[in-house]
Amino acid sequence: MFTGIVTDIGEIVSFTPTAQGQLHRLRIACRYDQTTIADGASIASNGVCLTVVGSGIADGKTWYDVDAAAETLALTTAKHWKLGTKLNLERALKIGDELGGHIVAGHADGIATIVSREDLPDMARFVLSTTRELARFIATKGSITLDGVSLTVNTVDDVTFSVLIIPHTLDVTTIGSWKAGAEVNIEVDLMARYAARLTEMK
Repeated sequence: MFTGIVTDIGEIVSFTPTAQGQLHRLRIACRYDQTTIADGASIASNGVCLTVVGSGIADGKTWYDVDAAAETLALTTAKHWKLGTKLNLERALKIGDELGGHIVAGHADGIATIVSREDLPDMARFVLSTTRELARFIATKGSITLDGVSLTVNTVDDVTFSVLIIPHTLDVTTIGSWKAGAEVNIEVDLMARYAARLTEMK
């Protein structure tokens, strides 16, 4: 489990397609202490929970390897990742950690497309669109995870919604580089999903 509070920005420094392109082995460079990264650990990368299969240090910088499997490549923006891609990173939540965002599973539900970006004084406003299936879980003032970042929904209009991004978030995540037309991973709020399911079962 995660909270959607990004703790580092990693970079893909090695990219190896395997299993006839159905699996990608990625090496991600980061600033985490390598001694704290155990094989089997979970690290969210742009909101996608990936399992560490190896780690080390090269040129004084920590790296770790993960595998992106077929389903991840089919459902998320991982299919577009390449050498040099920057990723929002978050380590798995530990008991006793501060819950600064909201409960995030790291299981991206799909993709949202950035419709527009408006740079405002001290912040940026993004309008995004997603599928009707996912849009039904998005509500004004509710929580949403975009590329692994916990955000509050500002407005909703059918399958489009907007978020306002403060300067700190623009500085410490990849959101500062977002542009209209780009795709981002989306994970809807677990509470919204369960509430919808309870309603359906009545």
